Amino acid sequence: MHSHRSFENPPALPHEVVVEELERALRDRSAEGEAASVLVGTALNDDDAQFVEHWCIEVGTRAVPGSSLLGLAGLCLGHTARRFGRLSDEALALARSLSARAEADPSDVDGRAVDGYDDVRSFLHPR
Repeated sequence: MHSHRSFENPPALPHEVVVEELERALRDRSAEGEAASVLVGTALNDDDAQFVEHWCIEVGTRAVPGSSLLGLAGLCLGHTARRFGRLSDEALALARSLSARAEADPSDVDGRAVDGYDDVRSFLHPR
């Protein structure tokens, strides 16, 4: 039996719903489960690259240490790099930082951030 989480590919939702769900989870950790699905759906299926990146950064900088949303934000930055072929300097620095935090203390940021940063490096080929 596997203990890791799995996600089906949730759909992209209207931006106002995404904002509402993510803001709720950033205020109240009990809402993180639904927010995780919303963030994944946005990263995988929303065609507005700026919106996707903005919310990955918001979640990755505002979620509290130990929140499952931190690793997920890093993973979703990897999806964003793969889908759009670019990330802002701020997003790239966040992906790197979340990955480093995950390697230093997996109870702070989970290992999905490392996978996300691997994707960022693979798809953006930074020099």
